[in-house]
Amino acid sequence: MSPLARQLFGLPIPDAGALFDVALACHIAAGLTCVLTGALAATAPKRPGRHATSGRIFLSSLAVVFASSTTMALLRFAQDWHLLLIGTAAFGAGSLGYLARRRRRPGWLRVHIPAMGGAYVALFTGFYVDNGPHLPLWDRLPSLAYWLLPSMVGVPLILRALARRRLLRVRSKSPGRPGSGMQPGRPG
Repeated sequence: MSPLARQLFGLPIPDAGALFDVALACHIAAGLTCVLTGALAATAPKRPGRHATSGRIFLSSLAVVFASSTTMALLRFAQDWHLLLIGTAAFGAGSLGYLARRRRRPGWLRVHIPAMGGAYVALFTGFYVDNGPHLPLWDRLPSLAYWLLPSMVGVPLILRALARRRLLRVRSKSPGRPGSGMQPGRPG
């Protein structure tokens, strides 16, 4: 059997042994759980209950995604080293977001929202980088799109969440800005 002869839902599955198959099964289940609970946490009212519960399940599932992706990447390091980097970034961001919420230092929401959102974006980035070439419509895109599109969708949503909570500092172009030729406080 060739290394990519097996398929699952039309996606090729490498023949890398039983450990890879077990890790992949855990990875798929945990990844789907992350997608659902991440969406629930993002859309839930920000108070104890659905948001916090979904967030905890998201982080726990993300830990399983990280462990399983690490296992699979180490088994096929030459082909999947970049997925190990994406998984590390996703789990690191999710852990940072969780710790910011847990410690509740001043300004913690400015860390929590982009970190958890970044973990969600990284999760999708890993999926599309690995599977995009085999998905309908996505298979027509250049490979750079698999890396960039999740961020192009996710970053504006994260910025919107920050702006809605008045956590986003936006500077207006005002007279007196360096290089403007205007003195501060004087109308043009």
